[in-house]
Amino acid sequence: MANVEFKNAVKRFGDLTVIHGIDLKLDSGEFIVFVGPSGCGKSTLLRMIAGLEELSDGEIHIGDKNMTEVSAVDRGIAMVFQSYALYPHMSVAQNMGFGLRMNGVDKQVVKEKVMEAAKTLQLDQLLDRKPKNMSGGQRQRVAIGRAIVRDPDVFLFDEPLSNLDAELRVEMRLQIARLHKQLGATMIYVTHDQVEAMTMADKIVVLRDGIVEQVGTPLELYHHPSNLFVAGFIGSPRMNLLQGKLLEGAVDFASVELGDGVIVRAPVNASSGAAGSSVTLGVRPEDLGQVDGDVSLPMQVDVAERLGGSTYLYGRCSGLENFVVQRPGLDATQSGSSVDIKLNEGDCHVFDEHGLAFERLTSVGRQSVA
Repeated sequence: MANVEFKNAVKRFGDLTVIHGIDLKLDSGEFIVFVGPSGCGKSTLLRMIAGLEELSDGEIHIGDKNMTEVSAVDRGIAMVFQSYALYPHMSVAQNMGFGLRMNGVDKQVVKEKVMEAAKTLQLDQLLDRKPKNMSGGQRQRVAIGRAIVRDPDVFLFDEPLSNLDAELRVEMRLQIARLHKQLGATMIYVTHDQVEAMTMADKIVVLRDGIVEQVGTPLELYHHPSNLFVAGFIGSPRMNLLQGKLLEGAVDFASVELGDGVIVRAPVNASSGAAGSSVTLGVRPEDLGQVDGDVSLPMQVDVAERLGGSTYLYGRCSGLENFVVQRPGLDATQSGSSVDIKLNEGDCHVFDEHGLAFERLTSVGRQSVA
């Protein structure tokens, strides 16, 4: 296993710059997830690590070596793609050992490595089977096994679960997470699915338009997003973002007036905020299901979804058309009704007129990420 570091990495395609001078260090043995919307540059970054894309400027280091000019085959990496890329005429064992055989590795060594990887991935009973006779999840495990036998310094995963159905995605998430703990290897994983990022990562790198917006643990990003983009991207359902005006900002609070006249006093360091400036108040749907709270927000419920373990209310509140509330269990609220939603001020996030977060001072999030 090895660390990976980008130093002022830039990637251009003609006149179009898709990666804008990224400096990023990924520690050895971590499970790192690159996440962001389509076109943000996450797959391009992964391909730059693999050597499948050349850097236009800057450097990339793997371990203690500058790999900027090193060919892909000599970088000590193994990559698992979205498509399984298995040879249909070969068995599981032949597919997993193909790369080793092409490199002239002794047949007995190949057999031992394939068997070891197969046991790790619970494929040891399927070694003679052809890909056409396997499920999507099994075929993806074969593709992962093909990477394992190479004993790489770094594993790269490019949206490997995109072709699987919802149930198989959950199963494979668990498989890959267990594999990381077992191998202790450096793994870098690309996805557009922030649920995958939250459940699998030691560290998440949030990207937008070729720029790193924030790096941190899943709970750091969840409780302390640095800006509006990260706040809206991390979390499912996404955070409710209400437009308001800063009445007063101090080192220990921000007094925010929402569009319907409701005033919220959030415990954040808003000393840099100017009174009268536009701000955004953020609150997550799961923090709005309480019976009691500091503030009441009137909500017009358009749709109530009852899922058994929880109920989601969708509607309009304080000028936001797509306001979401998550309540535990089966809630009796009916579609078309008006309700008062209870808000605890300590659960609030506040973002300035430029979309940057004021530092939260509440202890809940800080205890959670410790």
